[in-house]
Amino acid sequence: MSEDNDIEMIAAEYALGCLDGEERAAVAARRLLDPALNTSIEQWERRLAPLNATIAPVEPPAHLFARVMARIGETAQDDRASNVILLQRRLRNWRMAAVGAGALAACLMIALGLRETAGPSGPRNFVAVMQKDAVSPAFIVSVDLDTRALTIRAVAAGAQPGKSYQLWLVDQSLGAPKSLGLLRPEGVTSGPRLTAYEPAVIENATYAVSLEPENGSPTGAPTGPVLFAGKLIPTDF
Repeated sequence: MSEDNDIEMIAAEYALGCLDGEERAAVAARRLLDPALNTSIEQWERRLAPLNATIAPVEPPAHLFARVMARIGETAQDDRASNVILLQRRLRNWRMAAVGAGALAACLMIALGLRETAGPSGPRNFVAVMQKDAVSPAFIVSVDLDTRALTIRAVAAGAQPGKSYQLWLVDQSLGAPKSLGLLRPEGVTSGPRLTAYEPAVIENATYAVSLEPENGSPTGAPTGPVLFAGKLIPTDF
């Protein structure tokens, strides 16, 4: 498999939500330093987002999971261990893909809620989903480009004793990542924190969350692991 194909596959799995927590965190960190991967992920997110608006949610039958697990057990009894491993991995990916699609659908619902505030001259409201893993987003970042207002809603981040989440704006034009402040692990964090940045930077930058000491990074740059990352997508349709 060529490097381009490998990047395309990783980007597709990331956008669909097929990666587990560790894999997703690794890709989120890599996309900050790999423009080709970041561009591919953005393209996949744009391709997939409109599809969710046309698909009604479908609940699987309650007995389906038990039947699948029973079939896996039967396969294992036939000494087909390698097939069991493959089937388990595919089952995990199918479940993660379904939940990932749900997260995208939730994002679109937020977008529809903001639609009425859109200006006539183009996208003015944006949202980014900061993924914790393939099961649920950790933070949802909303930006009003007209007022430069930034709102961050904690979804499933969870408090870290003695630590704080810190939001960063990452763009080549800025040089080093710029801090946008500490985030509450629950509820909503808001404030006009983007007034110092041009609209093009706000719209195209990567938003990343690192885990820092309780009072934030002591150096003005990320010192802890980058746990979550995302790009803004327009919510004005």
